Amino acid sequence: MPQRANRFWTIFLATILVDVASKRFAVTALSPPFVPHDIIDDVLRFTLAYNPAGAMSFSLGPSSRLWFVLLSFGTLFVLAYMYRQTPRKDRFQIASIALICGGAVGNLFDRIRSARGVVDFIDIGIGTHRFWTFNFADLAVTLGTAMLTWILCVRAAKDEPRGHTRATNRAVDEPR
Repeated sequence: MPQRANRFWTIFLATILVDVASKRFAVTALSPPFVPHDIIDDVLRFTLAYNPAGAMSFSLGPSSRLWFVLLSFGTLFVLAYMYRQTPRKDRFQIASIALICGGAVGNLFDRIRSARGVVDFIDIGIGTHRFWTFNFADLAVTLGTAMLTWILCVRAAKDEPRGHTRATNRAVDEPR
């Protein structure tokens, strides 16, 4: 297997495995839902929750489940195209795409499997000031998206001065 594919599949499958295993743990060990279990005081808690909506409980109405399944497939299609365009030696971009894909598939499994929605359980905050409850797949998607955004921004910044230099070095009366 080529090194690019090996790296991608290793990260992709590890992300799914950790996500599925952690959700299984959450469902069996943290039931009933919405009862917090302190891990580090009240800063980090595990609280089982089901999210039938999207990120941060964003809802698209009664058809949210269908729309988020379709959105997941669309996202995976775009990411597959990006993966195919990624140079073999671009390890960080391959890793970021693998993390996003693995997280998307992990949450997609939950959406397809159960009308209750995605299993969330990581609950961080202080006292009553809490962040949205999330899971390992959400963490992988967020980390992968941040990495990919950073990579693409740095690449665009490197390419920008070359284009800008060509335009400003042209003589004033030279036709375009």
